[in-house]
Parts: sequence; structure tokens; C-alpha cells
Amino acid sequence: MLDLRHELIEGRADVPRVGSVIELETIPWYTVVDGEGTAVAPVVPYLRGLILDDNRPATAKSYAHDLLRWHRLLWFLGIDWDQATEAEASALVGWLRVAPNPQRHRRSANAPQPGSVNPRTGKPYLKAGYAPSTINHCLTVISSFYAYHRHHNRGPLLNPVPESRAQRRALAHRAPDEEIPQFRRARLRQRVRRSDPRSIPDGMWDEFFAALTCDRDRAAVLLYVSSGSRASELLGVTPGDINWAKQLIRVVTKGTDDREPVPVSPQALTVLAAYLDHIGLPQAGEPVFRTRRAPDRPLTYWAMRRVIQRVNDRLGTNWTLHDLRHTAATRMANDPNLTLSQVRAILRHTDLATTGRYLNARVEDLFDALQQHYSRPRAERIIAPGYDPDDFKAVFGG
Repeated sequence: MLDLRHELIEGRADVPRVGSVIELETIPWYTVVDGEGTAVAPVVPYLRGLILDDNRPATAKSYAHDLLRWHRLLWFLGIDWDQATEAEASALVGWLRVAPNPQRHRRSANAPQPGSVNPRTGKPYLKAGYAPSTINHCLTVISSFYAYHRHHNRGPLLNPVPESRAQRRALAHRAPDEEIPQFRRARLRQRVRRSDPRSIPDGMWDEFFAALTCDRDRAAVLLYVSSGSRASELLGVTPGDINWAKQLIRVVTKGTDDREPVPVSPQALTVLAAYLDHIGLPQAGEPVFRTRRAPDRPLTYWAMRRVIQRVNDRLGTNWTLHDLRHTAATRMANDPNLTLSQVRAILRHTDLATTGRYLNARVEDLFDALQQHYSRPRAERIIAPGYDPDDFKAVFGG
């Protein structure tokens, strides 16, 4: 058993991808099944409790995938879920650090190398493995899973995932606008590098927008970049969510059921009106963004993502849907006519520090200013009249 764990950590073994996450018609909406299609018993009540604690179905789906990884590892090692220890958690982390992520697999032979940097945008492509944040999220879910069962007197007394008491103390009773205090990471937690948001520079925005081929795509992109809406939020907008007179749209904010007003630009509404005039206004309650091919149906996240990918193929770039939100946030945060609190309200950030990240200047955005700096002639020192140059040199040096 010890050798098997070491083989996983060293990348000499891989966990078989048995089982899956399936959708249910009732709460908890999603669950984990084994290779024979049988629901994993301890997962169902945990996910049900997650929904009853007022979490979203998408959260239950995400947690189910993390628990599927954990149970795949336990099945491979031949260990029951209630016998797991920190040794199994260490094996999971070691495996995820070296295993290829199947979601990152690219079939095209001409696809850029994982982890390489796009020369036009300066953005790195995703690496082939699991991101440190993904590993940490998986550990958080597993820790919560065992804490739930320990509360109900099931499972091991000691949580297999180590926790950081210093972190709990540091984050307890912290106000959203306070700076996050420093604390030591718990064992097995990965160091996550906090990168600056990646927005589309003004110099590249024009060519990006010009590469869009229809009013639907132009309207969607303009709404994204003027409202700062998240990808799925905008795709759920219905005819009743558009306030043409006040130049607002209403979106369901991530993690809630509430429709909140978000301002948009006049240009975005003009292009949206042209698109709706062409296809006809959808029925009440139906999303306004539709597929262009029969049968008529709402535009999905993956279809909109493919729109951006086609633009990238034409331009040799690697922009993403979320970069449009970053672009909106960067433009707003650096507008002297808007305060950071106002930008936070528009973007619906919980933490003011998150909004403040968009105040950072990027080297790519400073290209013109840097070129002027490099080409500016070196300032020559001039001695005021009445001073002897030799005396000046003796005092201040040559």
C-alpha cells in the first residue's frame, strides 16, 4: 500500500477514472456513482445538506466532482471512506500535482504548448496539470465532507485533511473591506500565485471587436464589457430584464436568485436592438441570446466560449470570456469619474480589495508611454551662469 501511494506521488501510477457525477431530479440535484452506477451512500446526505444550507445546485455539482476524485483514489487504494487518514490525503495531493488534467487535453496538433505564453497578449496558456487552486478546493471539499459526518457521529474522529488553526483565527470576524491578514498555510495546501487581472488593452480591443461576425456576438461582447457581467449571468437575460429607457439590464448574480440592475452602454443597447429586430423578440422569460442554427434554443456558455475561440483563431490571441469582465473592471476602476466603491457596486464584488486589484497597471498597457520614455534624450546638466565649471566639477564630480 505504501509503495502504491509513492507511485502516485511520483507519477508512476494513475488513478482509474471509474464512476461519474450524475444529475438527479430531486435534492441534492447531483451525486457521485461508482463504476456500477450505484450512488455512493455517504455523499448523498452531505450534498443534500449543502443544498439545505442554501447553496446553489452548481455548488453541489462542483463539490460532487471533487468527492468523485477522492473516492476514485480510495477505490484504487482499496480503502473505505471512513478509514481514510492523512496519508491518503497526501497521496491525493501528490497525484493531482503530477497527473494530467483531462479538461486541458488539446486534440489539435498545432495547439500551443501548455504553460507557454501567447506573444500577442502576454497571457500564459493553461498548464497540462491541475492548478494549485483546484487542489486546494478539493481539499476544502473533502475536509467539509468529513466534518459533516463527524458532526453526525460518522466517519473517522480525525479529519484526513489537515487544517490551519492560525487561518481560522486570522479570518474570524473579518470585515469585507479589511485587508486579509497573513497566516501560515495548513499542511498539503498549495501556494497559489495571485496574478493581476488580464484585460484587453485598448490597442487590441478594436481588432478584437472587428473580428466578430454578427450582431448577436457584437451585442453580447459590448454588454459584457460595459456591464462587467459574468458569462452565465448575461446569457440568462430575458426581454423583461432590459430597461431601454434607463439603460439597465437585470442579471441573476452569481450565488443568488436575485435579479440585480446593472448599467450598460448606449452602444451595446443599439447593437442589441438591431440584433433583436433581426431575429424577433423572444417570448417572455426566454433568454434573448439564441443560437443561429435550427432548432432555436438559448445560447449556452460553451457556445459563447466558442465565439471567443474563433476570434482567437483569427487573431492569434488567447482571450477568454472572463477577460471581458476584467476589461470592464479595469476601465471602470481607472476612470477618474468613478470611485472604487461605485465600481464595486456595479461589479457586485463582496470584497472591496477584489475591486482594488484592477487599479494595477500592466506593462502591456504602458507600451506607448514606455516607448516615449526609451526614446527621450538623456537630460544634460547645465551650469548656471556665474559658476566656474572647474569649481563645479571639483565639488560635485565630473
